[in-house]
Amino acid sequence: MAITDWPENERPRERLLARGAAALSDAELLAIFLRTGMPGKSAVDMARELIIEFKSLTQLFAASHADFCAFPGLGDAKYAQLQAVLEMARRALTEQMREADALNSPTAVRNYLRLALAGKAHEVFCGVFLDSQNRVLAVEELFRGTLAQASVYPREVVKRALAHNAAGLILAHNHPSGVAEPSRADENLTASLKTALALVDVRVLDHFIIGHDALTSFAERGLL
Repeated sequence: MAITDWPENERPRERLLARGAAALSDAELLAIFLRTGMPGKSAVDMARELIIEFKSLTQLFAASHADFCAFPGLGDAKYAQLQAVLEMARRALTEQMREADALNSPTAVRNYLRLALAGKAHEVFCGVFLDSQNRVLAVEELFRGTLAQASVYPREVVKRALAHNAAGLILAHNHPSGVAEPSRADENLTASLKTALALVDVRVLDHFIIGHDALTSFAERGLL
């Protein structure tokens, strides 16, 4: 049955307008994005199958062009639309980060990092460079690695901090395994970076580990 044949109070778009986006399930939100289904499948049915196929919204958003378009009913147009939506979300979160103290209002930073890094198939190491008022100067991908690790060079991180005239730095990287627990190697790397950056008066304020559905803060764990 097509969604247009459903009772009005059960249709995702009408429910969103009446109750807000937070009231909808992942599949219903994705169905609104898809707009139409396929012969014999409503947009909600298709959305549910997509989430099962990719295991979560996070991994769907991180899917490659080829993997996304390989799913029946999807193609270049839908992939382009999704990438545009994700990029707008990232830019909106970047604006929020730049307007507030990153430590007193950390939600935008965390949301940005989760959107940017969660679900990636390879490890990515990023830096959020801050001024003396903890306002965001820049966000950069510093190193990119493999499924297991990324090689991180403290000297290069110091050079980028100096280039931005940063007073503080928030580090972040993802674990492609999906587990957001810091390893001993992560702890040792953080200590090395903290020591190197201290020599040029740049403080390491936190290091976030991003998993598929979770985020771990070194500062909150007492690991800095």
